[in-house]
Formats: sequence, structure tokens, C-alpha cells
Amino acid sequence: MMAESPTVSVVMSVHNGARYLAESVESLRAQEGVDFELIVVDDGSTDDTPQMLEAYAQQDDRIRVIYQANTGLTRALIRGCSEARGVFIARQDADDLSLPGRLSAQARLLVSDPSLAFVSCWAEVVGPEGEPLIVHKRPIGCDAATRMLLQRIAGPPGHGSVMFRRDSYESVGGYVEELYYAQDSDLWLRLGVVGKLQYIPRVLYRYRLSPDSISGGGQFMKKDFIDIVNELHTARLTGRSEKPILERAKQLCHQASPRHLAAASIRPSQESQGAALYFIGKCLIDRRDGRSLKYLLQCIKRNPVHGYAWLFLPWAWVLAIGSRRR
Repeated sequence: MMAESPTVSVVMSVHNGARYLAESVESLRAQEGVDFELIVVDDGSTDDTPQMLEAYAQQDDRIRVIYQANTGLTRALIRGCSEARGVFIARQDADDLSLPGRLSAQARLLVSDPSLAFVSCWAEVVGPEGEPLIVHKRPIGCDAATRMLLQRIAGPPGHGSVMFRRDSYESVGGYVEELYYAQDSDLWLRLGVVGKLQYIPRVLYRYRLSPDSISGGGQFMKKDFIDIVNELHTARLTGRSEKPILERAKQLCHQASPRHLAAASIRPSQESQGAALYFIGKCLIDRRDGRSLKYLLQCIKRNPVHGYAWLFLPWAWVLAIGSRRR
């Protein structure tokens, strides 16, 4: 039975995420040591996601599902956070995993230190099929972590790795609707002004990297939104108005929407997909993993002139042959 006012509200948005959804939800249902609710915003899915979520909600009263037309991640998160009843709000993306003990460890840390506005942890990045790629680590102390964040050196390793105080989130205005991308970076900067950030020096979150997730039709606009986030941060620090910056963000938000991209026939480029596949392949080579071969071959198929893919291809062949012999 779920508590009326749980300690933690986990907020997830999903759009056509049936492929990885069950694994992600189960990683949360298995969390122990803290009472929580899971709020899932189905952002206009047209695959099996709605049926899967309905089944979960019927078997687990900790899960609440909100169905809405597709609005994009930022607006879906605003909706989900507005429904949160917990003292703390944790994020999780629908293709990611919370490892055992994540929610309880982050909640304990927030309870133990009132100066903290939000906490994160180390995170492991995995490939499309769960292949281990890299581990992102961050400094242990809250002063160093907060300083690195505000100086734009490094922030939380993955949007979904964070848990924040609900009252701090509300006091800084929550997610900014005009930011289609980089909404997390903007929120972290605002939270870092009203409180401190601290990392748990353990891998408690695992997020998935796929060619589609980092080279989608509108991904080329991410840098524009990051620039806007930096401008907003500077404006706040210097007392300038954010209004003209947000107006530009609003225009960019329209251009980044799936409906606009579809109308403009903007699709992921072969080159950008190739770059993503190369990155996955090279990470696997660094780990001496023969599965690197598949990704380098896919990279070359999409971008036959990718020099580094050709350069490391023989090495990948050797690793693949070695793994087959074992």
C-alpha cells in the first residue's frame, strides 16, 4: 500500500518507449528502503506503451499514469512534477535503470543535509543492447560539485540521475516551458543558486545511449538551447531581463517540435548517425569488447568516409574473432 504522502515522487515521461519501458519500470519497483510513487506521463504514445502502463497501474498502486497528447519532454515533466506528492522528486527516463538502493541513498542524503537542494550519483552509460560503455564520475564534496556546476565545468551525469527537493524545485520556478532541450541544465543552474549539489560516489544509475537518442531530427538544435541556457544564467546573475532570451527560446522550441520537423522533412543525417555509432563502437573497443564490430560496420554503412571507423575496424575484427573463440 502506497503512503498518502510518499517521501519520493519519481517522475518519468515516455513517448513510444515500449522497447525498454518494462525494464525501466521494474528497476524502480524493486527499490527498497524508501516509500515512493511513480508518476508516468504518457506523452502521446502510439505503440504498446499505454497498454503496458495501464497494466502496471492496475497491479501496483504506487504507479500513477497521466495520458496526454504529445507535447515534448519539458511540458510532460512540468505536468508530472505538478502532480508529485513527495517531499523529494526523482527523475528517470523511460529507457534507463535505477540500480538497487538508488532512491533510498539519495533520499537519505537529502534528509541528512538541509543545505542540499539536489543530489545525483555516478552513472554508467550503456549501448542500445545494454553493452557497458563508460562510467561518469563526479567530485564527492558538495562545495566542489556545486562550484563545478555553476562554472559550467560539469553537472549531473544524466538527467535521470537526479533527485531534488520539491520545495526547491517550486521556489525556482520548475522546468522552463520554452526550453525544448537542455531543460535539465537550466534547472540545475537555478537549483545551484538556492542550494548545493552533492554526488553519491557510487554507480546508482544506468542510462542508455543509442544512435536515435543522440542524432534525432532535432538534435542538431541542442547547442542552440545550451547557448540560451548559458545566456539565461548570465542574465540572472547580472540582473538583466530574461524575457528576450525566452522569446528566442520559444521560437526555437517551435522549430524543434516533431510536427515542425516532420513538416520540414528534417530527418537524422547519415553522418550524425554514423558519428553516434562510431562513439559506441570506440567505447566498446576501449573495453576490449568484440561487439564493437557491429557498430563500426553500421557506422561505415551510414558514412563510408568515416576515417576513424575504418582505422579501428581491424582491431574490432580481432576482438570479435577472439570473443567467438571463447
